[in-house]
Amino acid sequence: MPWPSRKRDKGAVADKKEPDAKIAKTEETSNKEEEKSAKPPAGSSKSGWKNWKKKESESGGEESKITYCHWLLKSEPESRLEKGVDVKFSVDDLKAQPNQTTCWDGVRNYQARNFLRSMKLGQQAFFYHSNCKEPGIVALVKIVKEAYPDHTQFDQKDPHYDSTSRKENPKWSMVDVQFVRMTKRFIPLSEIKAHHLAHKADGGPLKDMMLFTRQRLSIQPLTKEEFDFVLSLEEEKPH
Repeated sequence: MPWPSRKRDKGAVADKKEPDAKIAKTEETSNKEEEKSAKPPAGSSKSGWKNWKKKESESGGEESKITYCHWLLKSEPESRLEKGVDVKFSVDDLKAQPNQTTCWDGVRNYQARNFLRSMKLGQQAFFYHSNCKEPGIVALVKIVKEAYPDHTQFDQKDPHYDSTSRKENPKWSMVDVQFVRMTKRFIPLSEIKAHHLAHKADGGPLKDMMLFTRQRLSIQPLTKEEFDFVLSLEEEKPH
């Protein structure tokens, strides 16, 4: 039995009040709600970068190469109808799945699809709640099955049906992900953005983070340095 359609980041709804006719595919429209909620709190970021650098120095860590081995997956925790189907999918919905595992379907952006296709077994990703009152990272998941054809592209009843895709040459792919654990605390977008802005000035690890340079994408790669820094924030008190 196929999984229910995955409720990724809508990356795509600029305003919840827009009529359905103006709603584009998942990654094609900017999420202005996230941009508004991402205003950084004053004076909250440089200390985190300094503390992180100190920890790296103490552990003897070397600068990582610019390679993508971790990911950020956006999903919508609040109900929203798309072609009559509720596309909500929160971390609690993931935890309720058999073996806490599900397919990550419905991605209809070529760059995001290519990122899915480059994911490797066992790689970890942040589960990110998007298009909600306070976006941010809530959990860790891991890739448990590498890319294979997304069944929803062939299902005429699915909101992500693609009549131009052929079974002999599918356009769209998906992976299977499994819940690993909740982060020790919720890491809000606003806090991550504060660090990003500071790092742009002082050369920290989040200076080029795709969450801010390509924020519309629902599937985003992270360097090891980016992943490790963001994960270290769960140990700090919220600002």
